[in-house]
Amino acid sequence: MGEQTTGPQRILILGGGFGGVYTARHLERLWRGSDGVRITLVNRDNYFVMTPLLFEAGSGILEPRHAVNPIRPLLDKTRFVEAEVLRVDLGRKSVAVRPPGEAEVYELEYDHLVIALGGITNTSIVPGSDNAMTFKTLGDAICLRNHVIQQFEQADIERDPKRKQAQLTFVIVGAGLVGLELMGELTTFVRNVADLYKNVGRGEIRFEMLEAGPRIAPEFDDSLADYSAGVLQRRGVRVRINTPARRINPNSIELPDGSTIEANTIVVATGVAPSPIVTSIEGLEKDHKGRVKTDSAMRAIGRQDVWALGDCAVIPDPESGKPYPPLAQHALREAPCLARNITAVIRGTGEPQPFVYQSKGTLAALGHFKGAGKVYKFKIHGFFAWWVWRTYYLFRLPRWSRRLRVVIDWTVALFFKNDVVQLDLRPGNRLPAPHPDIAPPTPAAPPEPAAAAGH
Repeated sequence: MGEQTTGPQRILILGGGFGGVYTARHLERLWRGSDGVRITLVNRDNYFVMTPLLFEAGSGILEPRHAVNPIRPLLDKTRFVEAEVLRVDLGRKSVAVRPPGEAEVYELEYDHLVIALGGITNTSIVPGSDNAMTFKTLGDAICLRNHVIQQFEQADIERDPKRKQAQLTFVIVGAGLVGLELMGELTTFVRNVADLYKNVGRGEIRFEMLEAGPRIAPEFDDSLADYSAGVLQRRGVRVRINTPARRINPNSIELPDGSTIEANTIVVATGVAPSPIVTSIEGLEKDHKGRVKTDSAMRAIGRQDVWALGDCAVIPDPESGKPYPPLAQHALREAPCLARNITAVIRGTGEPQPFVYQSKGTLAALGHFKGAGKVYKFKIHGFFAWWVWRTYYLFRLPRWSRRLRVVIDWTVALFFKNDVVQLDLRPGNRLPAPHPDIAPPTPAAPPEPAAAAGH
């Protein structure tokens, strides 16, 4: 059983997204010049992802490294541990972690635990979703980019019309904001890439967006959703509403009417589920999705030493009682409130205060200088919305060095089209596997030994 420490209070933060990193940064400011706490942040990567910029990182507008921020330069007082969280033991007040590439497991003890492990793509909604691609991490963005380019490389030499059609068909399952922005950027990227392949015509490219609900972008009102759908349709996207995917196969999707879409590129954008580590923690009250239930001050229900925020937490609005949405703008503002609440509890200076926040609006970038959204009470769309989207997320980046690099990337992209360079992540000195339809070459017979001189 964990014991209360007599020295500095140990604050252990799990997760290096907006919630985790900014909670650590605000704790550092509140405890500057004091040795009253020891802050540790654990994340499986040594960077955090600026998720809204992943779309442009995947399409080549941004250098992929510029869509992420290294964690260590952002922290001063906090100890950072790059490791995967394996399990959380609330009784012993400890967390088991394992550094990448190592077999040894380490135990980290805490006095206050902050759960900010974020979420993953919800693949439980559509059967067979494991056969599709996801779009949540930097690796997902690079993988999708490489995959799309490879489809064009194959289509350029493909002689079978049916296989070529599948290679040039791109399907997004789910038309929320993630699916909407992904399709917007994908249409622009694919059209630019297509111009570089002589045997591929733009008329051969097919885009499909499937939405189970009555309209796309449920985060928008009807007028903004209709505008967004119109932008995509003018680029050749077939938007299907009230059309849930019945099943996803390795290279096809089954629809409710019994028809099938043959496609080599299928991406699921069907919402967010909490991290499996969060759902596995015993002793915490959770909702039906597995997210940690908290009070309005972000303290886990029934616990005095466990806090949660971000995608993996259900934080009720103290006025309406409804949970806040799992958005980056909310996680950014939850973090300073949580840091103040933990500090108040440790110092004994008062009760934790509820998190209160009114959304400033919702924006979506649709690619090729188009956007849509609502800022306060004002609806905006077109170029102005696209510009506001970029400006907002540019200033959410924590360091000016990173902001400057992103601005340079954006400026260069105004004058040059997307390139078709694939980022090869395979290790060297590895031969490709033989194709199953191609027999291995017959080894040549060894040469006859030459006759010995004088015989």
